[in-house]
Amino acid sequence: MDTPTRLQENISAMVDDELPPCDAELTLAALAGLEGRTAWHLYHLIGDTLRASTPSGALSEGFADRLAARLAAEATPVRDGAPAPQGPRDDNAASAAAVTP
Repeated sequence: MDTPTRLQENISAMVDDELPPCDAELTLAALAGLEGRTAWHLYHLIGDTLRASTPSGALSEGFADRLAARLAAEATPVRDGAPAPQGPRDDNAASAAAVTP
């Protein structure tokens, strides 16, 4: 078991009121450290953001275009042993090719 990951999951579950009582003591101990308190704060911030009906601030001009360009420039993740994809990905063309006789 990856203990730091498990504690992060427990802190997230505690924020969402979904932590089983048997995990509470260990999770509360993790909150005594800086990493635990930071996680607690971040999970609350994420939850508050997800529940917000309106964004707290407007996005800057061209944000969506810059984000799309950066995502397009990232390498496609490849599973171990799987061949790397060739060329741009087009799910619609792949689906049509699979259905076309």
